[in-house]
Amino acid sequence: MCANVFGALKSLFGKPFDGGKRTMDHGSQQPQAQQMPGPFPGYSGPRGPYPGQHPALLRLDELQREIANLGPQVCSYGGLQSDREYKRLERELTRLLLEVDKVETEGRPELQQARKRAAGEVEGLLRYLEGNATHPSRLAIEELTQEAQNMLNEGVVGPFRQGQAQDAFEISEELVEAVQDVAMRLAQVKTGGSVPLRKARYKALTRVCAVQEILEGRIRTHTLALPLSDDTHEAVQRINQVMAQVSGARCQEVALLMGLSGRDSCTHLARILTELLVELDALDVSSNAAVRNYRKQVVEEINGLLKHLDLEGEGYDPRRYDLAQNDSIREIEAIRGRVSVLREEVLRHGATGQGAELQGILSHLDQVDTGRNPCIREARRRAVLEVQALVTFLDLWEALGRRNPGADEPPPHAAVWRVLASLGQLQAQVLGFDGKRADKSYMVLEELLTKQLLALDAVDPQGDEGTKTARKQAVKHAQNILSYLDMKTDEWEY
Repeated sequence: MCANVFGALKSLFGKPFDGGKRTMDHGSQQPQAQQMPGPFPGYSGPRGPYPGQHPALLRLDELQREIANLGPQVCSYGGLQSDREYKRLERELTRLLLEVDKVETEGRPELQQARKRAAGEVEGLLRYLEGNATHPSRLAIEELTQEAQNMLNEGVVGPFRQGQAQDAFEISEELVEAVQDVAMRLAQVKTGGSVPLRKARYKALTRVCAVQEILEGRIRTHTLALPLSDDTHEAVQRINQVMAQVSGARCQEVALLMGLSGRDSCTHLARILTELLVELDALDVSSNAAVRNYRKQVVEEINGLLKHLDLEGEGYDPRRYDLAQNDSIREIEAIRGRVSVLREEVLRHGATGQGAELQGILSHLDQVDTGRNPCIREARRRAVLEVQALVTFLDLWEALGRRNPGADEPPPHAAVWRVLASLGQLQAQVLGFDGKRADKSYMVLEELLTKQLLALDAVDPQGDEGTKTARKQAVKHAQNILSYLDMKTDEWEY
């Protein structure tokens, strides 16, 4: 795609110049001179005092080669104006622009045209570089990244640097949920198909998701009976020491992944963790099953950290962030196509046994390989929500069809069921909705769903537990419909 962008930039400035090449006739037809390789064909006209190729074209050809080398770097750059790489590219392009301007054309139109085209290509690359670095989506990615950095610096990295061992403070579920929220918003940033923006989004998203997984792993570790007492086995003391080092490495890794550490590197941390694995492997714990299990859990902790330390190079692999040809995405899209067909059948003809197939589709989606790619993970999550929305719709209408209230049914309970019937009708409209948030129909649906929530809020259970449960489930169902409507209209892209 980068080559296409670079080619498009070159095409802005006209057809390739022929370098003034022509056949001269001095009484007999001379053979046509061979063109030189490169972006600018050779100049072979004998006009002027220079025999053979004109020195100006030779110089322009040299500069054009440099422009061609910088083009792919510019077209794939996904950073900001403050980054060192941006300043390097800008400096190189500015230098080339000045060098092109220095080429003497002697007032000859063909040389002026060649110089103008070379200058235009450099200016186009400069505009492209600046446009991507200052694009609103790029700035949104940076803003979300800084939001994650601030919360992680306050909740994880800061306490560790102040000498507080990670075991001395808890990683709250609220922090994990906040990081997850940032990841969700990053996945929804629009890139418009731009390679640099996709690359920037992917780079930020992989790191935030990796940190989220590390924090979730730490919460799970709190439930383990670790560490063991030093009296249990002679090797336990050393395993406990390694476990303390792993706790520190966890904080270091969060800092590295989120750009909060200027001293360490992923390579250095990976070497330290690998050395810890070697040391644990050398311990003789064969005589005690509890210690073996303890060592195994510490090894799993280390391996869980190591798998996130290979992210530095992933951001430069187009297969990771340009997902149009990804097999998992194709598989998800094929499933979504089938779900769309089933949805149309349900809305047109009602339930005709689609439930079993939908449950099979959910199982199929669960088996789709996301390859630790957060964009594919988000695509799968959204496909699952589409299936679940259809399943809950069928379940609600089945429940409404089976409903046979008795004469002694409490009025509040009947009120909840009336709201559920209204929600069923609204959900059918939401399932069939194919517009945008700015559409009047969207606003109407949102308002009607909100009114149903208010109606449920007004129901007084009067102490009846069955009514309380029914109202709670109805509120959740209404909120899920609203969330699904919101998801359908957020214009998410891969």
